[in-house]
Amino acid sequence: MPRGRPKAQLNLSQSEREQLHRWVRRGKTAQALATRARIVLKCADGVDNEQVARWLSVTPQTVSKWRSRFVRRRLDGLLDVPRPGAPRRIGDEQVEQVIAMTLNQLPKAATHWSTRTMAQATGLTQNAVFRIWHAFGLQPHRVETFKLSSDPLFIDKVRDIVGLYLDPPTRAVVLCVDEKAQIQAFDRTQPILPLSFGVPERRTHDYARHGTTSLFAALNVASGQVIGQLHRRHRSGEFLKFLRTIDVAVPRELDVHLVMDNYGTHKTATVRTWLARHPRFHCHFTPTSGSWLNLIEAWFAVLTTKQIKRGSHRSTWELEQAIRDYLAKYNENPKPFIWTKTADQILATVAAFCQRISQSHH
Repeated sequence: MPRGRPKAQLNLSQSEREQLHRWVRRGKTAQALATRARIVLKCADGVDNEQVARWLSVTPQTVSKWRSRFVRRRLDGLLDVPRPGAPRRIGDEQVEQVIAMTLNQLPKAATHWSTRTMAQATGLTQNAVFRIWHAFGLQPHRVETFKLSSDPLFIDKVRDIVGLYLDPPTRAVVLCVDEKAQIQAFDRTQPILPLSFGVPERRTHDYARHGTTSLFAALNVASGQVIGQLHRRHRSGEFLKFLRTIDVAVPRELDVHLVMDNYGTHKTATVRTWLARHPRFHCHFTPTSGSWLNLIEAWFAVLTTKQIKRGSHRSTWELEQAIRDYLAKYNENPKPFIWTKTADQILATVAAFCQRISQSHH
């Protein structure tokens, strides 16, 4: 004979069953709510409470609780009831005041609000101001930079270069080319104190300069490999030498598509003449102020972080050797940078940004 009190009949309508399945499948559903929905679905299929508890790794009491709540209140019974607590001490008007002042006003004798100045202006506590800013994603202490391209051929150049990344031509190689100029060989004025337990690496704030060098680099978009060449000077003559290096490195049967910026050394008469004599080379210039379209910039950022920024070099030769060593090690296991945005997505983002600027009061 069955033990315990008889259970109330649990029948689901079609709409209720569909909603319960949505809660189970949806990735953003809270795990507690998804578990409750699974309990009800299993119980509606006639499964015993203890069996449901074993399948879902919960207690039989939990299964009984949510089964009963669903029978009494249906879907609403599975939602969390607001818990009692202290009443709000900050009204909607005060929250609105903080937000409006943050967005539309500036404090006296300061360029931006802090929690302290906003608290003084509104009569709230610093913690209250912080919670309001955090809730609405406001960060007055932060500032970022931007630069919109004024190139009249911006749209055409974006479509051209993004098209190369997403749908490269056959029997061709796409190379992102640029120069990291004036890399300085820094040496700290006193010995570096190494990393220790509980103590970070320490170094002096000042340094001695030991000359500069420039790295000419070409990133293969498909393979991630980088062709690099170092020169002490940064002129069209050095760039022409680098083009010859690329010409030797790339198999003769392949066309070469170069993605470059509009720097003067890329467009001198000597360079144009050389390119005319080598018709397999095709140049694609990024828009003015559009260096973010050139994937080699991402590789330069990695090089700076991993090798240059924290390096200490007593001579230009030592700096150049460190860069060559990094290039050799990187090319042993290169990883391409994957471009994901389509040209339409980029242009839509720029259009929305321009719309925001046109509506700005600053």
